[in-house]
Amino acid sequence: MMQWNKLLTKQRLGKDKPEKPEDARTSFQRDYDRLVFSSPFRRLKDKTQVFSLAKNDYIRTRLIHSLEVSCVGRSLGTIVGYKIKERHKLDEFTASDFGDIVAAACLAHDIGNPPFGHAGEDAIRSGFASWYETVKEKLTLRKQEKADLDLFEGNAQGFRILTRLGMQARTGGMQLTCPTLATFTKYPRESLISTDILNDYSGKSAKKHGFFQAEKELFATVADTVGLIRRSPDVAWWSRHPLAFLVEAADDICYHIVDLEDGYRMGYISFKKAKKLLNEIAKRPDIEQKANTKEEQIKFLRAIAINNLVQEVATIFLEREQELLAGIFDGDLISLTSYAETLNCIQSKTRNKVFNHSEVIGIQVAGYEVLGHLFTEFVNSTLYSTKKGKLVKLMLPKEFCPAESESSYRKILKITDYISGMTDSYATTLFQQLKGISLR
Repeated sequence: MMQWNKLLTKQRLGKDKPEKPEDARTSFQRDYDRLVFSSPFRRLKDKTQVFSLAKNDYIRTRLIHSLEVSCVGRSLGTIVGYKIKERHKLDEFTASDFGDIVAAACLAHDIGNPPFGHAGEDAIRSGFASWYETVKEKLTLRKQEKADLDLFEGNAQGFRILTRLGMQARTGGMQLTCPTLATFTKYPRESLISTDILNDYSGKSAKKHGFFQAEKELFATVADTVGLIRRSPDVAWWSRHPLAFLVEAADDICYHIVDLEDGYRMGYISFKKAKKLLNEIAKRPDIEQKANTKEEQIKFLRAIAINNLVQEVATIFLEREQELLAGIFDGDLISLTSYAETLNCIQSKTRNKVFNHSEVIGIQVAGYEVLGHLFTEFVNSTLYSTKKGKLVKLMLPKEFCPAESESSYRKILKITDYISGMTDSYATTLFQQLKGISLR
């Protein structure tokens, strides 16, 4: 069983011992502040949530989405924190500590996502696969390293940003607390695990990987510090930190409800349909008396729907606490709510009307061209010396320019660091420059 006293330690990654408390801010509040003031977080302002480069200034970017998720996560964490503190007599912690850990992890949950949303992740995977076919006879990569790139994952890139790239000069990067880092990691396993070891495991936390080989030892330190349960002695694979389920729930709540609202504001989903679906969760038949305009009605229903979901998810978490601490429960919390069927309807509606809309698909297709081309040009420039390559390499910022002594894997990771950290606009502009479409 995992223990809350260890799961909530104030130990920071890269530090020898837990820090002394401050009067003004707790350790977990300092985590939140470090993230807010970080460059990778600021760049989320121009990264796709659903609508890339949207001209409608109402539509959410990844920055706004992350802030909203952190608000929902803080509520979830604080609600369960009150009860867990009472149950286990955790005198040295407050309910707010739970909320602050979840809020910080939520704030960072998309920090590793590349330009053009989830399509950007696949664009980098496809770019690597196409490039690798042309060079595999003269390139040395271990199977585990190749798997990291074949399955390039924004979650793993996020862990890399937090623990290495955020402050490269020191061990532990941003040196966030281990509870925040463990709560951030929804997929606490490495990329390459054989089917024999997985043994048809269907738990939600094993669907993807949460760290690269380059950061495997850093995550092992985090896991040992907070006391996560190791699922296999042969590979890097652990159970989730219990609070990671609240991060996932906060994200799920926001993107289900908010994508529906954005779809309505963009004109892809009718007012009648959006109102009906939201009211199945909000349960406010008096909505016309509470808000005059259609926009205000949708906003009001969105707020009530989110609140109702928060309350029910918190209840389910508390009911499953022992299973969570034992590493037995490994599903998504919102699927257990009484609103699961409605949420599935909302997801289906937004997928058909929003995600599959020609404008959204068009941007995603363009993302493949942009990121695939950038990957090929910059990787070739670092691994192979040609006249053009030497010029392209000069375009790399110093921190992303690999040393000659570094392995091919490390060199490629520095290029994916550079590309995944770009905003949508910067990636598009740089692509046009390399293609000769624009000289500015």
